[in-house]
Amino acid sequence: MVDRETGVKTFSYTDEALDELETALSHERLSTYLDAAGGDRERAIRLHAWNTAVSAAFYGPLQGLEVALRNAMHRRLAERYGPAWYDHPGAGLDRGAVGRIAGARSELARDGRGDDPARIVAMLSFGFWVSLVGPGGRTEAGHKANYEMTLWRPALRGAFAHRATLTRRQAHHPLDALRILRNRVAHHEPIFARDLTADHERVLEVAGWISPAIRTWIEHHSRAPAVIEAARDAGDVRF
Repeated sequence: MVDRETGVKTFSYTDEALDELETALSHERLSTYLDAAGGDRERAIRLHAWNTAVSAAFYGPLQGLEVALRNAMHRRLAERYGPAWYDHPGAGLDRGAVGRIAGARSELARDGRGDDPARIVAMLSFGFWVSLVGPGGRTEAGHKANYEMTLWRPALRGAFAHRATLTRRQAHHPLDALRILRNRVAHHEPIFARDLTADHERVLEVAGWISPAIRTWIEHHSRAPAVIEAARDAGDVRF
């Protein structure tokens, strides 16, 4: 409904409406919000609405970073091991990475699409790319993968060309934190208790390691700071 005097959209949180919303959203889902709101159902549902809004605002920055990251990493790995670098034995991928690539191939085959490198790269998740900056797990042969020597030093450190003296561990830490945030956003989970300003700065920082231009572009289009600031200015979550 729209307030006739102010022109602002409003929602009437009657007891009946709150009952229906709690049923639709489920008490289990709302429990985190209810705890944060001290048991106040209306405030909990307003908080849920704000969590949805701020999650949506993070979608664009995280998408921009993810696409830039995978393309930069793919370019460097292709320079070292060829376009289908993921099939090259020298890359030394662990069984988890090999399984994800096999899964991407299977999904492409089910859709009747080819498994050329461009399609494979597009199918692989943010978590896959972040894992390549980790230490590596066990290979299919049972040996310990050494991503420091097979991926980072010969290829992947070049994907972050605008951050001097960056180590693999220094790259992995913020990327893994953003992987967790991205998964929470993607699965409609609460993020309201996080330091979202710090999360947004982390997105920009890592993007800047890849390309100053992509950092500036993400920052220019991001709605996250405005959504965060609006709640701070109100002193509460008011939707």
